[in-house]
Amino acid sequence: MIKKDVTALVPEKDGKPQIGPVTISVDYAETLEEAAQMFGAEAILSNAFANWRVTLQGNIRNSLKRGETQETIQAKLGSAKMGVAVQGTKMDAEAAYKAKFLAATPEDRKKMLADLRAAAAE
Repeated sequence: MIKKDVTALVPEKDGKPQIGPVTISVDYAETLEEAAQMFGAEAILSNAFANWRVTLQGNIRNSLKRGETQETIQAKLGSAKMGVAVQGTKMDAEAAYKAKFLAATPEDRKKMLADLRAAAAE
């Protein structure tokens, strides 16, 4: 078992000042077995799936914003697997633009190509 710090704050919003940050120190398990001993397997599994559901919902929302259909989203996420949380990842602009292009309607694809050609000519 190790100690880890967790920090949170309430950001400034609508003229109300920021509250915090506050940092607390909590016990963290170093292995799945240790976590199951500390909290119980049911709690670990319940929390893992609750967090995974939020991750999937975020992916669905982003896909909807890109104009993807339910069928496309199902094909992309239907075989998703729970993974390791990653902090501070960087967006791959090229991959994001390709995904946006592939999700676009034929009319939007033509406009995107025209925009790229115009930008390349500048």
